[in-house]
Formats: sequence, structure tokens, C-alpha cells
Amino acid sequence: MRIARHAEDLGYHSLWAFQRLLYAVAPRNEYYGAPGRAWPAPFQRTLDPIVSLAHVAGATRRIRLGTSVLIMPFYQPIVLAKELATLDHVSNGRLDVGLGLGWSEDEYEAVGVPFARRGARADEFLRCLTAIWRDDPVEFRGEFYTVPAARVEPKPVQRPRPPLTLGGYAKGVLRRAATLADGYNGGNIPLADMAGILRQLAEAAVSAGKDPGTLAVVCRGSFQVHDTAQGPGRRALFGTIQEIRDDIRRYADAGVTELFLEANFLSGGAAVDRVMHLMERLGVGLQAR
Repeated sequence: MRIARHAEDLGYHSLWAFQRLLYAVAPRNEYYGAPGRAWPAPFQRTLDPIVSLAHVAGATRRIRLGTSVLIMPFYQPIVLAKELATLDHVSNGRLDVGLGLGWSEDEYEAVGVPFARRGARADEFLRCLTAIWRDDPVEFRGEFYTVPAARVEPKPVQRPRPPLTLGGYAKGVLRRAATLADGYNGGNIPLADMAGILRQLAEAAVSAGKDPGTLAVVCRGSFQVHDTAQGPGRRALFGTIQEIRDDIRRYADAGVTELFLEANFLSGGAAVDRVMHLMERLGVGLQAR
């Protein structure tokens, strides 16, 4: 709550929350497929993002509230549609929805959903979710999801739906983001890789008859603040305050429409007072909007 209010007072544009259901002590698959790589320590204790953002919504007035990302297989579309429409109402239309497929086989097992064919399941989930928010009455019958003919109210404040972005790294995700959503939601993408991802996203949009310029490109960025300049060979968003500001502008020049800094993975921990101090330093002279 302190961070949310402080961010709004400083003029930041948005707040974002991620999702984890559990922390696997003996994971069936490694974190993002990297052999021998344990899950990050911040995943060990996480709050539910929808409940957290609803709490924050009542204590803020302007700042937007985003999810990066909610894992679609954890939900039925009708349940998530109701929860997010409610969150859009209690925030007075400030919700940005980031969705993804997830990568943890352990979490899939915990919710009783097969890991196989998750791409096809995601396509249908997005079509069903959009229909629930758009149609009145709605009726949907697919391979994985069904909604009987019904009225589902209230619809979201933002019409026809809250801004919807898709996270992930496979080519199918970019196709999905361009055709079934309003853009892409990437995590910790190196600046050097951004051009290739945006090119694939644009190609998918053109193939679907959509203007690539209308798509949002949201990116999460882990960062580390150093007291001395790290030089040209450094990792983007790892450097002095000025170097990080320069990197933010470089992401914008590359075509990223929104970049949010991920404080949970700060070296030395993400104590609230420390994060608030860094927010102040980064926000000075930066056009957050």
C-alpha cells in the first residue's frame, strides 16, 4: 500500500503484480527450461495478484493496475471474466490485463490441467473470455470451455474489454498477442532481442489484417542500481540512475510502449523503504507518462 500510494504521488503511470501458486521444492521442469536452475527466491512467498490489486485500487485514484501475468489454465474463463470485470469496476476503469500460459508443470498438476495442448487451450480461452465481456447475451461452446446462453453482468468499464496483452516467448505467443489480444507482454527481454520480437509481432499483425502500430508492447525489466557507470558492455537496466533512464528511453525508441521496473529481484533484497527511495531517484526528471 505504501509503494502504491508513493508511486501515484510521484506520477508513475502503472503498478504491476505477478502470479505464482506455489514454489516447487522438486520441480518437474526447471525454471524457464534452464537445466539445473532453481526457481527464484521471490517466488517462495507471493500474494494473489487480483486480491492485491483490488486492495490497492481502493487507496489510489489515478495510477493504472496491471497483471503480468495471470496464468490462464488456473481459471475457467467465466470465473476470470467476472473477477477482472469486478476489478475494472472497483478501480474505475484502470485495469490492464496481462495473461500467459505458464511454464510450471507442477502448477498445472496442482490445478488439474494437462500440460499438453496448452497453446490450443489458450486460443480458446481468449476467444471465450472476449465473448463473455463483449456479447449480451453470450453463448460459447468449444473443445475446452463452455458458457451456456446467459447474461453476464456487469461488463467491464473499459469497452469492449480492458487492454489485454499476452506474455511468453514462443512464436505462437506472438501470433496470439497480435490476433486475439491487444498486444504483447514480455518479461526481462534484452534490448538486443527486442527488435526481432517486435518484427515477428508486426508480421503476425499484418498477416491478420491488423495495424501493428495499434498493438501495445509491455515489458518487465529487472534492474540494479550502481553508484559508478557500468559502461557500454553492461546489461540494460543495470547501471547508474542516468544509465537506467537512458535504457528506458532506448526501450521506448525500440517500440516498447510501456516498461515497468521489477524490484522483487533487486540484489540485496526489495525492502519497502529501499524500493521507495529508488522510485524517487528514478522518477526525478523522468516522464513516466
